[in-house]
Amino acid sequence: MQASAPMTGSQAADIVIIGGGYVGLWTALSIKELSPWSKVVVLERDVCGGGASGRNGGMAMSWWPKIASLLAFADADEALFLAQASERAIDEIEQFCGRHRIDAHIRRGGWLWTATSEAQQESWDGTLQACARVGARPFEYVLPEDVARRTGSRMHRAGVFERGNATVQPARLVRGMRRVALERGIVIHENTPVLELSDGYPAVIRSALGTMLAKSVVLATNAWAAAIPEISRLIVPVNSSIVVTQAIPERLASLGWTGGEAITDSQLMVGYYRTTRDGRIAYGKGTGALSRGGVIDATFSRHEESCRMAEQDFRRAYPMLADVRVSHAWSGPIDRTYDSLPVFGTLSGTGHIHYGVGWSGNGVAPSLLGGRILASLALDRNDSWRRCALVGRKPKRFPPEPIKYFGGSLVRNAVRRKEAREARDLAPRWLDALLAGFAPAGLED
Repeated sequence: MQASAPMTGSQAADIVIIGGGYVGLWTALSIKELSPWSKVVVLERDVCGGGASGRNGGMAMSWWPKIASLLAFADADEALFLAQASERAIDEIEQFCGRHRIDAHIRRGGWLWTATSEAQQESWDGTLQACARVGARPFEYVLPEDVARRTGSRMHRAGVFERGNATVQPARLVRGMRRVALERGIVIHENTPVLELSDGYPAVIRSALGTMLAKSVVLATNAWAAAIPEISRLIVPVNSSIVVTQAIPERLASLGWTGGEAITDSQLMVGYYRTTRDGRIAYGKGTGALSRGGVIDATFSRHEESCRMAEQDFRRAYPMLADVRVSHAWSGPIDRTYDSLPVFGTLSGTGHIHYGVGWSGNGVAPSLLGGRILASLALDRNDSWRRCALVGRKPKRFPPEPIKYFGGSLVRNAVRRKEAREARDLAPRWLDALLAGFAPAGLED
């Protein structure tokens, strides 16, 4: 698919969205649905999906694993509303792809949340108790022998199953969304890094080749938002890396991993993995590698140490596949908040520059909700999305630089050592356990 032309000359729009990934495109599509007459422009520094949206693990999950974190700042009704909405978002993405003939390789195989060491046993108990407090039971217990059989690996000792989750081919999804956005009259300028954004009204957005006046602006740049001082302490960009095997459909069948389940373990540096349509294993690991000052550098494109960590975890889980070659490997940035849930708001001193950041590695399905929240903010609507508890909340903030980098690296290394010992069923050293307690929340509560 040919890239859209960069922005040139002097232009104007009602709403400009900076960032052409899932969040930016869902926002643009939501605005067009609510306000068809609005001129909506998306500015993307690379091509749509060039960031995390096109190279994630392809697991469309709900917020049920984060219900305890939701309940920490929302009442039971609001937490239930958000969790149920995130669950419905998976259905809505599947329906969207069906309506628009997007072959995103969607498979509704559900999600297995597993324990792969003694330390991880019953990691889900607190989450299941929190679900029960709001009257929900999205998880099913799975017998240990069934977990081992369905994952194809006896490393998985126990687990629970969430039936509604799906896997997708992430780049196919975002490129399909881009096509629909263009068909609906949304203007997209790719290869257009934003060099300057004024906070006056209307906002003036400058790129290398042009300027844009905007009545309203949405910042949907995810990890790249760490460059904005007001947002920088809300998130920390961390690395996650993925390795993909050669196609081995017959071997997968012999292992018994044939149901299309997405799988994660219960590490803080989570292992997350799934099979692909052509019979590969895509195995990812949240390695937590940082860059100094939150700069999105090569750490977040191909970080060799992190790719090795992901392959080592894969080899440990599937030693019977020692002869199977890894054909692809890459890294990507995650915009992690302390509680692993996003934050929405409006930049101080403005009423027209809005942001939604902090997807924390779980944005494939919830980004659809983020698009609705940001559309309501950009259109100044007084609805349930603008009033939801994610808007304007005050989560725990990270320390300023350079403490964030050096402290984060210290904690990361402690978590790494702690979980390496736990993987061998050894007790972690007391200092590593102490330092690991300062880490932000993981994929699951």
